[in-house]
Amino acid sequence: MSEPVTLLTVSNELEAELLCGLLRAEGLECAYRGDSLGPGIMGGGGAFHVLVRPEDEERARELISPAEA
Repeated sequence: MSEPVTLLTVSNELEAELLCGLLRAEGLECAYRGDSLGPGIMGGGGAFHVLVRPEDEERARELISPAEA
């Protein structure tokens, strides 16, 4: 299995989860990873990297383009 690639970096966990939800609804595997550990359930700040499989990157970028606008 290939290493995931960073599709996008966002500022909070909620945004990362929403983007992953969009990608998962289209059948793509998605995960996210935070840069820092902070207090609270939704993280304490820092960047969150939205990760996809390399073979899904192009399709994922097409799907999130309207969401970034």
